[in-house]
Amino acid sequence: MNRTALVGIIVVVVIILGIAVYLLIPKSHTTTPTATTTVTSSETPISVWVADAYTAEAETLLNAFHNSTGIPILMPKGGGSFGLAREIETEGSSAGVTVFMPVALSAGTTDLGQYNSGWAIAFVADQLSIAYTNASINNQYAKMALEDAQSGNWSGFFTVLTSGKVKVGISDPNTDPAGCRAWIVLEIAGYLYQHNTSYYFDRMLNNQGNVTASNAAELVPDLTAGNINFLFIYKSAAIAKHLEYIQLPDKLNLGDPAYANFYYNFTYKLATGITHGSPIYLYITIPKATNNYNEAIQFAIFVVEHSSILSQYGLTPLKPAFLFNTTAVPPQIAQLISEGYLQVANSS
Repeated sequence: MNRTALVGIIVVVVIILGIAVYLLIPKSHTTTPTATTTVTSSETPISVWVADAYTAEAETLLNAFHNSTGIPILMPKGGGSFGLAREIETEGSSAGVTVFMPVALSAGTTDLGQYNSGWAIAFVADQLSIAYTNASINNQYAKMALEDAQSGNWSGFFTVLTSGKVKVGISDPNTDPAGCRAWIVLEIAGYLYQHNTSYYFDRMLNNQGNVTASNAAELVPDLTAGNINFLFIYKSAAIAKHLEYIQLPDKLNLGDPAYANFYYNFTYKLATGITHGSPIYLYITIPKATNNYNEAIQFAIFVVEHSSILSQYGLTPLKPAFLFNTTAVPPQIAQLISEGYLQVANSS
């Protein structure tokens, strides 16, 4: 073999070896995801719309979720559950909501209209209480009412409460379920202590003792300033806002699932129709107008699995949580049933 041929063979071998080494070296590069690639985007922050009484609780859940996943979050938007539902139904996707956490089942389902996903999960239970402050117990009648409550004289308490001699905050029932429930509590009290469901209800109206606002949170400054004497508000909200509160009996506070059938006997007529008394639950749902479906699912699952962190607000975690649905739920939510985190509830 001549020198020229040998050199040629060596060059070819070197080239082949070079190509082989190049192919074996790992390379860092960007590829375009295929149709089967799962891509999670967290560029859009989680936006929670929540019943006004639960903004602190929602913030606690959001912070825990962010710390666990790194997904960005926004401060929760609070308001009356019915009012928020109408806003979502009106604005649709432009509302910018990711998940909705109302304190009334209808607000999280039928009130959303075309954006109703057909399901909602109750994950904690609450109860109605009557809040006050040192500044709000500023006349003899308010002090008398408080003394009656503390001694268990509920007939005397509700008689003073509805006398017109004290001012009582009751939020607008058509925007805030807390207001609706306050009137139902007055009906139950009438039934229990006067054998007349309308007794305290009518007495409050006739004596013009109630002061209203679109949601209970808006009335807290008036309570702390002493402009009103008492305020119907959820127990968890009273705790979160550092208010003193009167603990109502279980038959009155709408907080004991064991009395669900009893509560149901009492009703209030909203602009949208008749609503029945029921245990107070905080719900979570994903409206069809959500701006971030994948992260909404992740957050909903996180909330169900970590509801115990809300015990600090006086809420009772539901273990398992209750699923209210009229349509098939997302497979990720359905899996929570088999895992024991969720059980299907009777929506009636």
